[in-house]
Amino acid sequence: MTTYTDDTTTAEHTAEHRAEYTAERPARLDWAKHAPEVYKAMVRLETAARKGLDHTLYELVKIRASQINHCAFCIDMHTKDALASGESVERIVQLSAWDESRHFYTAKELAALELTEAVTVLTDGFVPDEVYENAARHFDEAELARVIAAITVINSWNRFGVTCRMAPGHYEPGQYK
Repeated sequence: MTTYTDDTTTAEHTAEHRAEYTAERPARLDWAKHAPEVYKAMVRLETAARKGLDHTLYELVKIRASQINHCAFCIDMHTKDALASGESVERIVQLSAWDESRHFYTAKELAALELTEAVTVLTDGFVPDEVYENAARHFDEAELARVIAAITVINSWNRFGVTCRMAPGHYEPGQYK
C-alpha cells in the first residue's frame, strides 16, 4: 500500500479526495425496468454477436465505441471486465489513442478498432471501402459479420446508457453475465 508524506494510506487518501468530488448525477430512467422485452432482446443480440469472437478483441471494441460515444457507464463496465479477464492496463489506457499506439495491438485488433470507429462515427454517412476491405482481410466472413454485429450492439447499449444517464462506478466485473 502506498503511503503519502502525511502518513495517510492510499485508501485514506482516496476517501479524503472522494469527499471533494461532485455528487453523482441521478439516472433519468431505468429503461430496462420499463421495457424489459427490449432489454431481453438486447441481451440475446449481445450473446449472439459475441459468440465465436475473441474475448479480448470483443472487449476492446466495446471500450473503444463507448469512448467515442462518451458512455461512461459502458466504459466503466467493459474496462472492468477486460481487466478482470487479464487485459493489461497499458492497452486499455492507450485505446483512446490506438492509432498513435499501434504497437500495443495486433493487426487484427487494429482492423477491428478502425472498423469500430468507422461504424460508430458515420460522419460521411458510410464506412469507407478501405476500412471495410482491411477488416475483411483479417476476418473470415462469419467472423466479420459478428464483429459488425458487436459494434452495432455496443453502439445501441451506449445510446441507452447516455440517454438514460446510467451512472458509472457501481459495476462489478461479470455482474451481467
